[in-house]
Amino acid sequence: MANITDRAMNGKRGSTDKWLSAVAIWGHGSLVARIPPEGERLFYFRYRNSKGERITHPIGTYGRSGQEGTMTVAEAGQRAQELAGLHKAGIRNIREHLIAEEASRIATREAELTRLAAEKAAAEAEQARHAARKSVRDLFEHWAKVDLINRKDKGVEVRRMFEKDVLPCIGELAVADVKKGHITEVTDALLARGVNRMAKLIFSLMRQMFRFAVDRDLIEHDPSASIRKAKIGGKDVERDRVLTDDEIRDLHKKMPDAGLLLSTEAAIWIALATCCRIGELLSARWEHIDSEKRSWLIPAENSKNGKPHSVYLSDFAVNQFDRIKAHSSDSTWCYPNTDNSGPVCSKTVTKQLSDRQRPIEKKTMSRRSAKPQALLLPGGKWTPHDLRRTGATIMTALGVLPEVAERCLNHTEENKVKRIYQRHSYAKEMAEAWRLLGEHLELLTRSDTESIIMISRSHT
Repeated sequence: MANITDRAMNGKRGSTDKWLSAVAIWGHGSLVARIPPEGERLFYFRYRNSKGERITHPIGTYGRSGQEGTMTVAEAGQRAQELAGLHKAGIRNIREHLIAEEASRIATREAELTRLAAEKAAAEAEQARHAARKSVRDLFEHWAKVDLINRKDKGVEVRRMFEKDVLPCIGELAVADVKKGHITEVTDALLARGVNRMAKLIFSLMRQMFRFAVDRDLIEHDPSASIRKAKIGGKDVERDRVLTDDEIRDLHKKMPDAGLLLSTEAAIWIALATCCRIGELLSARWEHIDSEKRSWLIPAENSKNGKPHSVYLSDFAVNQFDRIKAHSSDSTWCYPNTDNSGPVCSKTVTKQLSDRQRPIEKKTMSRRSAKPQALLLPGGKWTPHDLRRTGATIMTALGVLPEVAERCLNHTEENKVKRIYQRHSYAKEMAEAWRLLGEHLELLTRSDTESIIMISRSHT
């Protein structure tokens, strides 16, 4: 058997296994190598076990220095010496000993992996706790980017409400520290101002935000979960405010001295004459209004139910749009904002009307109308949405079928069967309803002399 050298290990293969050997190591075993007819060239440590049996134990594959997964002749010799040392120390069953060592190494490695996994889990838990320490303001920004951005106005109105009434109160609190009392502190402040419906709305929005946080494991429990919405400002009271004919006449007389913009005056009459939502009007574009065809298309993106709505414009409504057009700059929008980059805020008209229906204060507040009761009517405070209800009520009083009036309001049919099978458009009936409403408003807003003449003509 030839000695183990690099030259011998790289020698020609034979038709059978060729064995090479090195000098015995301390009489406790020796290094041998095998060159098979094909395949890898292997190193072994040969020794005798406790029973005197000769054992040939594989220790590696031959390869040049630096070649991954192999060992050189010198490295094989060093490994053989290590094994011979075990044999000399009295370990005769080296294979079993090495198997036990390997099992021990595997167990140690598994224990280490378990320890690392536990450390990772602890780190993740700490990260989750750290995330829970985010402030309410941070949570709001996260909610705005993920959820509110999908709303029609990109969350602008919700942000306005939160920045006014929520974030100044609890914005700097850690989300995990928010308790039921913090939430009721926000709603109680709103109730103290007498804006009960706003308190309910903001409570609902806060609940949405905290449930968003629960869904993302930022907190474990929704702090608003144990608060009943019905307890916030009492039960919802359905508004039924409708302006009477006398109040509409009174409004027409009061409006010139209320200090309103001409465009705001026109918005009031258009909302009443078309039964539209004030936000739909303030978002209107001139391209959707055709005075000659007497039509106004409210596109789907502007309507509450997401469906386009075609409005017939009576003479009364056309005149109001013409007033706006005559006094407006060349703009895409009927009600452009200050820099003409888009429509005005949807709350613009509502704020102006509310500002002129408030108690008289000892001193005039800045940025508020100096005429706090200019638009107060005998029936109490009214809003742009009440004009929509008033218009529909007048329609039915003039003989318009309730179903037609509902179509004019662009309400979604609640009955699913009707939605599916009743496809009549009611376009002619709706146009007639808007025409009758316009004529009635024309009569109410004329001077006393003009009204008498029109009434006398209608009876001849």
